[in-house]
Amino acid sequence: TEERDTIMASDFSFDVVSKQDLQEVENAVNQANKEMQTRFDFKGSVSRVDWDKKELLTLFSDDEQKLKSVIDVLQSKLIKRGISLQALDYQKLEVAERATVRQAVKLKQGIESEKAKAIVKAIKDAKIKVQASIQGDQLRVASKSKDVLQATMNFLRGKAFGLALQFTNFR
Repeated sequence: TEERDTIMASDFSFDVVSKQDLQEVENAVNQANKEMQTRFDFKGSVSRVDWDKKELLTLFSDDEQKLKSVIDVLQSKLIKRGISLQALDYQKLEVAERATVRQAVKLKQGIESEKAKAIVKAIKDAKIKVQASIQGDQLRVASKSKDVLQATMNFLRGKAFGLALQFTNFR
């Protein structure tokens, strides 16, 4: 509990999270499907995006080439809605019924423990004077100085952890 006590004694903190707004993902999926219904290059195609409303998107199309177009449409809609493409984990392409293809895409929510440890290690290696602790699927970073916390946020933004990071509960 020694580490926990030092965090309690700190004056300021923020949380590092990786959460996607599911309503915005749903809006992007709906917009992508609507666009594919109206576009000439998708006429007569089985191209669509299904979503389980939690974490799994399934992309369907006639062939690999068309699937790339489906991915482009979906990604552009997600970007417009503020969803980071780093939140997408593409699974392997599968052959589906009647010579079509499908690809599952997992929506990453939360920071898995391996990534969390890597983030804490990066902060420690940078010798930034903060305490970073893993709390479930997020991190809490604490310090006596708001400036140091701002510097930590900028440091983390500049690093590639393969995750869409957001900073919340800044106090």
